[in-house]
Amino acid sequence: SSLIALRRIVRATELFGREIRQTTGVTPAQFRVLQIISEQGYATAKAISLRMRVSQGTITSLVDKLVRDGLVIREKSSQDRRQINITLTDKGGQILEEAPDPLQQRFVRKFNAMEDWEQAMLVASLERVAAMLDADEIDASPVLATGDIKHASGF
Repeated sequence: SSLIALRRIVRATELFGREIRQTTGVTPAQFRVLQIISEQGYATAKAISLRMRVSQGTITSLVDKLVRDGLVIREKSSQDRRQINITLTDKGGQILEEAPDPLQQRFVRKFNAMEDWEQAMLVASLERVAAMLDADEIDASPVLATGDIKHASGF
């Protein structure tokens, strides 16, 4: 039934979160921050917050933990001394290399392999399910993790 399918999706998300934490020692939200930074080699807290659709304060807390764990560093931009860039350390880069294939990347790869009409049908169905759960107004990051963002961030 549809409820069983929803439960399987939630369970897959929970298992992935546990797998990421056990393999890398970081939460799915922290892992996503590392991924975003690695795309250009650096990122600002504002850029990360826009990409993850969460507050800049939440990103600051996530980055603070990543700094404490030696996975990223903050440094002033050479172009604009007022801007603080967040860059990966070697240890942070190693976590990205050794991590299991992220659940959202698996999903995106399989989603992209679908025909356009199948993609449109799936998106419409998922939006309908979110509306049925009164979840269409919930501000959600495109990180597949359960729990609220503070919990998923490891606080």
